[in-house]
Amino acid sequence: MNSGVLGSLLLTDTDENLVPSAPKPRQLLAFLMLRTPQMVRASDCITELWGSTPPKSAMSTLQTYVLHIRQALRGPRRDRSHLLLTRNQGYQLALETAGFDRFRFTELTRLGRLAAAAGDHRMASEMFRLALAQWRGPALSDVSPGPLSSPHLAELAETRQVVLEQRIEADLALGKHRELVDELRDLAARHPTHENLHAQLMVALYRSGEPQRASDVFHSLRRTLGDSLGIEPVPRMRRLHQAVLVGSSALDAPVTRR
Repeated sequence: MNSGVLGSLLLTDTDENLVPSAPKPRQLLAFLMLRTPQMVRASDCITELWGSTPPKSAMSTLQTYVLHIRQALRGPRRDRSHLLLTRNQGYQLALETAGFDRFRFTELTRLGRLAAAAGDHRMASEMFRLALAQWRGPALSDVSPGPLSSPHLAELAETRQVVLEQRIEADLALGKHRELVDELRDLAARHPTHENLHAQLMVALYRSGEPQRASDVFHSLRRTLGDSLGIEPVPRMRRLHQAVLVGSSALDAPVTRR
């Protein structure tokens, strides 16, 4: 079975789509998948579906939505309704970890961070790349999020961004600065106040023999931060800019074997 939240809502077995078509059961299924493998209280499901103003019939309606999910899980060929468990006035989805994209993303990220901590940048880059490949688009892009799932989605998006930067850091350590310049230019343009991405772009440009362009990146960031937020770049960025200006050997590309 394949299941996923890192993109559109996904729950399939072979060629059978097991996602309910009605919006509210889809939203409930997405919420239960986000919280997998935890048990989710019925009261939390009600808050997710209706916020602070649930209807008087919320509990019975919730039970109807759960029934819709179970019916979808039964499918035309094989009954999988046992995957949705009722426990202590709540519900739990028992999904296979190997088939769930969020679990794969988390595990690959963990392996990448272990490799990076051990100085194995090649393995770190590969694990981070595989982790990012689990994403098919914005998390739950086809489901309207409720008040309890929205923080989970924001956290997932932030983690994805961090893993992307860690993959770039591993590639810089592998001496792939020239290959990274275009990607980093695009990322910096899409995130004009993101200092770490600008720092990575500065390093990539400097190591590619373009110290003036690296300095221009700093000045552009400084103007943007000042105009939009009224702040200066953090001390780390200012130290990096100074290192670019003086041609510090600390910025030299590492000597690696490809």
